[in-house]
Amino acid sequence: MLGTQLRRLREELGITREAAGDAIRASHAKISRLELGRVGFKERDIADLLTLYGVDDAEERDRWMQLVRQANEPNWWHRYTDVLPSWFELYLRLEQAASIIRSYQVQFVPGLLQSEQYARAVIVQGHGGEDAEEIDRRVNLRMTRQKLLTEPDAPRFWAVIDEAALRRAFGSPAVMQEQIGHLLELAEIPSVTIQVLPFSSGGHAAAGGPFTVLRFAERDLPDIVYLEQLTSAMYLEKRPEVEVYLRTMERITVQAETPNASKDMLRSLLDEL
Repeated sequence: MLGTQLRRLREELGITREAAGDAIRASHAKISRLELGRVGFKERDIADLLTLYGVDDAEERDRWMQLVRQANEPNWWHRYTDVLPSWFELYLRLEQAASIIRSYQVQFVPGLLQSEQYARAVIVQGHGGEDAEEIDRRVNLRMTRQKLLTEPDAPRFWAVIDEAALRRAFGSPAVMQEQIGHLLELAEIPSVTIQVLPFSSGGHAAAGGPFTVLRFAERDLPDIVYLEQLTSAMYLEKRPEVEVYLRTMERITVQAETPNASKDMLRSLLDEL
């Protein structure tokens, strides 16, 4: 939010990123990162930018500085930095700020919906070479992250899960039973919507792979598409690119079972295990 408001001020005055960078003794690239919220904010830098942008009122400058201090406060995941990739830390920041999160997954149950033992099985699959303590920390990180769904100001979370993710076993049959039961419990939370995309729907618009779309209550913040890879991630925010994923999401929600029919399908899968 802070970065977006800084960008709006700069653009309204027709000031280039280069000129803004000069004002804080930095490059235009740093201004870009500041405006995208991808680096920390130094109070001196923001004060200099406010002066450049003509923000002279003492009360308004104080409001800006309060935003800077809030933006720089350590988040709960900082204690997990030893097991948290920097590219995923940015996603956690966006996830915490989002008002709506829409996700399509084909390989796994979405991280926010994973049961503890299923999460452990998935993490061991990807980090089997790590010792037990590191595995435990990764599991704890994922479980702590899920508290987002039950907070008073929880975002709306809408997941479309491919049937393949539900039939691909991670762990024992008991682990999969627990996971599907966990999905049925979460589906009762008013802010959570779960749809299953069955094999019977045939080919679908999201054949390119999993993705997540984040939307924010702040009007000036653009929708962001998150694409995770093995060792990195992509964050798309250019409107033409985002529109493609939004249309794709709309199409697969139509192809998927309705939320109520998805619950019936989950119960049937549970009976099969």
